[in-house]
Amino acid sequence: MGEARRPRRIGVLTGGGDAPGLNAVIRAVVKTAIGRYEAEVYGFTDGFKGLVLGQARRLDLAEVSGILPRGGTILGTTNRDNPFKFLVVENGQEVYRDCTDQVKENMCRLELEGLVVIGGDGSLSIARDFAALGIPVVGVPKTIDNDLAATDVTFGFDTALVTASEALDKLHTTAESHHRVMLLEVMGRYAGWIALEAGIAGGADVILIPEIPYRLESIGAKIKERQDRGKHFSIIVVAEGARPVGGDMVVQKYVKDVSDPVRLGGIGNKVGEDLARALGVETRVTVLGHLQRGGSPTAFDRILATRYGVAAVDMVMRGEFGMMAALRTPEIIAVPLAEAVREQKRVPVDGDLVHAARSVGISLGD
Repeated sequence: MGEARRPRRIGVLTGGGDAPGLNAVIRAVVKTAIGRYEAEVYGFTDGFKGLVLGQARRLDLAEVSGILPRGGTILGTTNRDNPFKFLVVENGQEVYRDCTDQVKENMCRLELEGLVVIGGDGSLSIARDFAALGIPVVGVPKTIDNDLAATDVTFGFDTALVTASEALDKLHTTAESHHRVMLLEVMGRYAGWIALEAGIAGGADVILIPEIPYRLESIGAKIKERQDRGKHFSIIVVAEGARPVGGDMVVQKYVKDVSDPVRLGGIGNKVGEDLARALGVETRVTVLGHLQRGGSPTAFDRILATRYGVAAVDMVMRGEFGMMAALRTPEIIAVPLAEAVREQKRVPVDGDLVHAARSVGISLGD
């Protein structure tokens, strides 16, 4: 009898910021590879760092059992450690090196015929550059910001949206009780999807997004209008990338050695202080922060993440490398990674969501 054929093997890693649904993708990759293709899956720990250092472990069905409803990622993640500019210590000095040859060697050592990269625009840009080097890679779109243009929705967004909407529901009661202007600052980087959709769902009076620069006078006029109608409280949702007309976004800090060094934050406090000073109203600011990244994924995100994981394995097995799984409702299709990261998907200022918000009386601050 001939020698038994070795099972096919694929790798998987999670890169960038965490998001609800990462474990659901990993689970789908493992269950599809093993159950449908009798293949083996190796998970690299802590994103691209594990890929460069060769830190991987075999993932079996037992390891992914029960992780569907869990937030975070069992593999760990980081938004650092770009293999094209990897920090190493040589002769006691920190230097950056192109370590893509090590990536190829590690994949060859494990005999992987494909790599699934789960991440946002930073991680998928690295995946795109991998493909240009001939590394067999496919991508899965992950970001709570929902700012990848090649897909209708990224997994993680719906859970973050629900978290923000529930926070607004709770802020409403205390705002009304104390006759205050309550501001909720949400994530989203340079796109206003979380702020706009959460604001509509949560009954906000004012929504400030990066795509529409605001005027303090316009916000004040909305608050005054409500006061004239006997409404002595207001709810304002502020995207972290919002900015005044002619002004800049508020930067909390700069971080070295990452694809996007800018860390936004603080615009909620700025708007709250400006309103208190200009109108004499009492303001309170809540910064939702990383609560939006955590927790159990919603049913929508669990299903979408599962579909993405299944599609990614199918793409590897068909040899569709250099591609990303994308939702083009109602189907999951393969799109080039270069297309996926070409530009950010931002809120259309003349789109249906903005029209809906204005039609129900929400001010966009302009």
